[in-house]
Amino acid sequence: MLKVKEYVDKTRENALGQCLDELHVSEDDLYIRESETEAKLFKAKKVKLEVLPKQDIIQYVKEYIDELSQYLQMEIHSEVKFQDGILQVLLVSDHNSLLIGKDGRTMNSIQQVLRQSISAKTGFKVSLMVDVSNYKEKQNYFFEKEVKKICREVLKSHVDVKLDPMNSYKRRLVHSVVNEYDHLTTKSEGAEPRRYVVIQYQED
Repeated sequence: MLKVKEYVDKTRENALGQCLDELHVSEDDLYIRESETEAKLFKAKKVKLEVLPKQDIIQYVKEYIDELSQYLQMEIHSEVKFQDGILQVLLVSDHNSLLIGKDGRTMNSIQQVLRQSISAKTGFKVSLMVDVSNYKEKQNYFFEKEVKKICREVLKSHVDVKLDPMNSYKRRLVHSVVNEYDHLTTKSEGAEPRRYVVIQYQED
């Protein structure tokens, strides 16, 4: 069960020290929300730290997948870990196509429900990505390959290219790929859910 722990002391350092001593972790292993308690008569303000251990989130996600496995009556193996600040959830099953769904919709729904559930229980927004049998990794490979092709065309023609609307995750991928090329830049335009990226040629 996810539970946010609270530590209150005169300074952040003291409150954090209490937390680390009790949980036996490093600060990098925690989500921390900081605030000040109200000053009372004859008492100064204090610092309050609300803390959520990353290991607790990992355990919560694993338990959620176990329950999903029982509900769907299929064996689902999960690998859950934090990598580059993102909670990576890799699922593998004998029924991967069912977990992925058409165009990845089922997989994305699992991702959205997990993210919303963690936020509702703790108030913390956790960056989280669910993948099934490296489906997204493979899709990203072909997507990045296509973006690189467009980049080469823009470099050759000097004509800007407006891409189709896409979600924020894919827009970040585009920005990352284009950043590898000299004389190219990107900008996002439009409003969600029709926000899109323009790849532009840029002289020195």
